[in-house]
Amino acid sequence: MRGSGKLAAGVLAGVLLASGTAAAAGDPVRAAVGDLVGEGGFPGAVVQVRTGEAVSRFGAGYANLATLEPAGPRHRFRIASNTKAFVATVVLQLASEGSLSLDDPVERRLPGVVRGPGYEPEKITLRMLLNHTSGMHDPLDPHFFDPYLVHGNRAHIITPSEVIRRSFTDSPSFAPGTGVKYTNTGYLVLGKVIEKITRNDVREEIQRRILGPLGLGRTYFPLWSPFLRGPHLHGYDMRGEDMTVFSPSYDWTAGAMVSTVDDVAAFHRALLAGRLLAPAQQAELKRLVPYGDLGAYGAGVETLDLPCDGGTKTVWGNTGAGPGFFSVSMSTADGSKQIVLALNVYDLAADVHGGRRVPKIPMPAVMAALC
Repeated sequence: MRGSGKLAAGVLAGVLLASGTAAAAGDPVRAAVGDLVGEGGFPGAVVQVRTGEAVSRFGAGYANLATLEPAGPRHRFRIASNTKAFVATVVLQLASEGSLSLDDPVERRLPGVVRGPGYEPEKITLRMLLNHTSGMHDPLDPHFFDPYLVHGNRAHIITPSEVIRRSFTDSPSFAPGTGVKYTNTGYLVLGKVIEKITRNDVREEIQRRILGPLGLGRTYFPLWSPFLRGPHLHGYDMRGEDMTVFSPSYDWTAGAMVSTVDDVAAFHRALLAGRLLAPAQQAELKRLVPYGDLGAYGAGVETLDLPCDGGTKTVWGNTGAGPGFFSVSMSTADGSKQIVLALNVYDLAADVHGGRRVPKIPMPAVMAALC
């Protein structure tokens, strides 16, 4: 499912060295975000920035091009692959409780689900699903998104089970544990594992274990409704077409959640600080598998190496990209600095066909906040 969960890590990391740090008088983060909006090509942006205990939040541009409503921190957005960190947290908590082991093969937990030419479900572990080393890929069918993008039925429902089935009609990318490839399908399988073990809706597990205890009242997990609740950003493609109404059914535990910059920031701060996981599982969260020269995957989180003045700085978090929305949530390794940035352009059709997905890469804003 190209484009259904996140901006490809290589695209994000590959521009770092060419991005530079935003230099402007006053607040460099505001200046860098301002460069993204308007002439930068994004209609709007919403940001939360933290240095120590000092937090600032602001919007720039428009939440809605039709009404010219100003973008602001209260606006929700589709967080796409930021969802994966919530799902990974539940899996790791279940490991802490002894309900599963990360070394469990997927065939033990979901017998008969992973079936396809070349797949070895008895060799694919839950840890491999968490860190993208399973060899699973997303559906390779170029017409996968046609119901939404060609036929115009934005409310079309593709169930997670159907996504999983269509993913396995083609051979795996590599043998289990022998490579690294980002996969949404692996997180759909993890969602099925959570429900099988808990005998409960995965959304209720996320609510009970994370959203409730952290007080994240603006965050929710839609199952199939194409509409966003309450005040929200409108998302657009590169042509300016409104993509806000779009069924999240196919993305489920890979990227369907909706939130605000404040809620995402609170979650990632708690997660990376060790407030949600026992020490052994916190170590698993941060057990890294490099995917290139500038980054690595952990369990539902990733790292990027920023070329800051004075040397490289490793930051932790997630990126997320889906129809109309692109977001970045990153923190320094010591937790002293953090940024959550939501932007309202991502072109799914361009992603599917190898075109330009966002008008401008937002790394100068990230570097201004974290370097």
